Amino acid sequence: MSKPEPTFALIDCNSFYASCERVFRPDLAKVPIVVLSNNDGCVIARSYDAKPFIKMGEPYFQIKHKLKQHGIVPFSSNYALYGDMSERVMSLI
Repeated sequence: MSKPEPTFALIDCNSFYASCERVFRPDLAKVPIVVLSNNDGCVIARSYDAKPFIKMGEPYFQIKHKLKQHGIVPFSSNYALYGDMSERVMSLI
């Protein structure tokens, strides 16, 4: 009997940080959002509805006017939340 070959899977949770923020703010389900890096330096995640207006990595200080113009809500990153949500996703797999 031969040894079974290992199986690998790649699971990608799209816009994960933005999706995590919306889990606890269902009022933002239809509102575009972005998540900012440590110290609110630059954009590290965008909801699908924010992507047409904001590029990944754009510095926050340069896009404040675009956020207001398009009604995009910025969030400071919350890595404890993202880690917890990641563990929850992994427990389902």
